[in-house]
Amino acid sequence: MARMLSEFAIDELCGAPSSVRLGQARRGFRGQIAAIAPHGHATSLSPAELESRLVELGFVEGARVEILHEGAFGHDPIAVRVDGATIALRRREAMAILVS
Repeated sequence: MARMLSEFAIDELCGAPSSVRLGQARRGFRGQIAAIAPHGHATSLSPAELESRLVELGFVEGARVEILHEGAFGHDPIAVRVDGATIALRRREAMAILVS
C-alpha cells in the first residue's frame, strides 16, 4: 500500500524543490509518485477512504504520471495517465498525491 506520511514529513517533502502536489501541476507535467498524503484536503472522503480510492485507481508510490488534459473551467478535473491508464481526477483529490 502507498506510504503514509506524518504532517511533518509531508511539509519537509513539499519543501523540497523537486516535489510538488499533483493537484498543483499543469497540463504536460510528467513525474513519478513519491507518496500519498491524504490528510488535510477538502474532499467528502476520509483520509483513509481517499488513500484507498487513489491506490485502487493505480496512484501508487513509484508509478509514472502525466497530466494529459485540464477541464475548461478552473482547470478541473484533470486527465492523468498513470502507468498507461487514463484517469479523470479532481484537483482537490490530486492534492493528496506527491510527485517528483
